[in-house]
Amino acid sequence: MGTEHKKYKNLPVVVLAGRPNVGKSTLFNRLLHKRKAITDPTPGVTRDPIEADCFLGDKPFRLVDTGGFKLADDGTGTFSSLDKLVVEKTLAAIKKADLIVLLLEAGEITSEDEEFINFLRPYRSKLITAVNKTEGGRHQADAWNVLTFGFEKVLMISAEHGDNIGELEQEIIKRLDFSNVEETGEEQNSIIRIALLGKPNTGKSTLSNRLTSTNASIVSEIPGTTRDTVEGSFKWKSRSFVILDTAGIRRKSKVTENIEYYSVNRAIKTIDEADIVILMIDAEEGLSEQDKKIAALAHDKGRGIIMALNKWDIMPQQKNTFKTVSDRIHFLFGQMEYAPIIPVSAKDGTGVDNLLSTIIKMHKQLNLKIGTAQLNQALEKWLAEHPPPSGPQTRFKIKYAVQKSANPVKFIFFTSRSRAVNQAYISYLRNKIRSELGFSLIPVLIEKKDSSGKEKKS
Repeated sequence: MGTEHKKYKNLPVVVLAGRPNVGKSTLFNRLLHKRKAITDPTPGVTRDPIEADCFLGDKPFRLVDTGGFKLADDGTGTFSSLDKLVVEKTLAAIKKADLIVLLLEAGEITSEDEEFINFLRPYRSKLITAVNKTEGGRHQADAWNVLTFGFEKVLMISAEHGDNIGELEQEIIKRLDFSNVEETGEEQNSIIRIALLGKPNTGKSTLSNRLTSTNASIVSEIPGTTRDTVEGSFKWKSRSFVILDTAGIRRKSKVTENIEYYSVNRAIKTIDEADIVILMIDAEEGLSEQDKKIAALAHDKGRGIIMALNKWDIMPQQKNTFKTVSDRIHFLFGQMEYAPIIPVSAKDGTGVDNLLSTIIKMHKQLNLKIGTAQLNQALEKWLAEHPPPSGPQTRFKIKYAVQKSANPVKFIFFTSRSRAVNQAYISYLRNKIRSELGFSLIPVLIEKKDSSGKEKKS
């Protein structure tokens, strides 16, 4: 099994740092060999530090992309509150780094570059300096001026085009100490992966920070603060979790800038990377059309879904409040009564233990596999209890069934006439699978296949 499928501990940490728009996120994606960080010509796209395990050959390390080090908004010498938070996160990442890749842009050194270089002087022993956007020798003559700041070595690279990236990778491996890296004995597929989705300002980042016991995600009242998907990890009751904090998803008509468009798409794609989706709902505001669309996407992909009613601590503490809210949600979500609804407070931690216990139960169901003999014994009983229709146009026989996959849970029913199997009967079978075979908390996907081998999904 390849190194990327294994779980490691004590990984050395490599941090990419520099002012806004020098290409840190492009380099991050280049080193990872996949698009994980959002890249855009607009300065200041990255806000939260984005982390991922990176593998150069058989050498694993933790790679961190940071927000741009910004002196001021507009030359006035003043920061916005969000800029301050971004810089604080960047500085915290630098302090914990084993190696820092200082990324500069080819051309004239700016006052922000100089400020940052001076700040990094105490960290010179763990610094690699690279000048980006030098593809084809562009601006290299100016780039050598960086040496006047006392650097012994400067690498000329192009993160976008790949120029001299191999040289940078070799330098990273040479400078890191891998002696303390250990395999945990845990495979990546045993880790429970959770995606936090929902509208802006529902408390996703607050919950992520609480679970990971960090401040990895910036928490701000400014809608749309989170742009990239911020990945964190934690343990609870000996189980390992990865949590994916995503951008808030708004109605398409309100998504006005390219960056937010990419953020929303990236958030939606995390459904593919997760086992379980926690749909964060503001308990005061209730459900939105966007919430219903997110839940439908997760359902169609067979992901576990939990509806977390956040800010429950400020709701009226009356006896029937939760039942009233739950009934309303079940009414709006129709066919998703299986999805647990859990009241929580991301701010003070109320309900979080219940949330995690439910996640573990759900993950177990997602990975449950039913033997073919057991399944067909149960099927025989279900057919006897509620036989298929017998009319000339509606008649069909279900010959046998198999479980096609776990996580997502899919079953195939082999029939004499798959077109005749109506949705009502599929719903009957699905409900029986849920109630009698141990899949009560998760979506169950069913395919029909007739004797000619044609499949119909339901």
